Amino acid sequence: MWVKMRADRLLNRHGEEGIESMSFDKGFYKKENKELLGLYIPVVIMPKKGKKNKAEQEEESGKVFKKLRHKHSAVESDINRLEHHGLDRCPDKGLDAFKRYCALGVLAANLHTLGNVLQEKARKQYEKSRKAA
Repeated sequence: MWVKMRADRLLNRHGEEGIESMSFDKGFYKKENKELLGLYIPVVIMPKKGKKNKAEQEEESGKVFKKLRHKHSAVESDINRLEHHGLDRCPDKGLDAFKRYCALGVLAANLHTLGNVLQEKARKQYEKSRKAA
């Protein structure tokens, strides 16, 4: 039911042509959900837990499935990074405050990444100058 409600909301917002694929975690697999979403969305990535039949095994070992599954993992990783930089809870009230809070969380994560890049650059510069001396 939850999957259908989410898909309906996305399809209403973006239309059927606007969504090329949709990816889910293993816990959301239901044959009915996958078949229903398959009517509206060209590629549905919905891995199955446990034992798979031959057709499911072939589907999940395909190039497109693996590529989109890796993208799903990357998105989950980015979400975890943002939660680590303060976006795990929003103490502010209201939509404007929520947007501001999200923007600051993204800014904090990006500053952290930029700091790592600058530190790595400085470390390489230091090692280069040590070897030259």
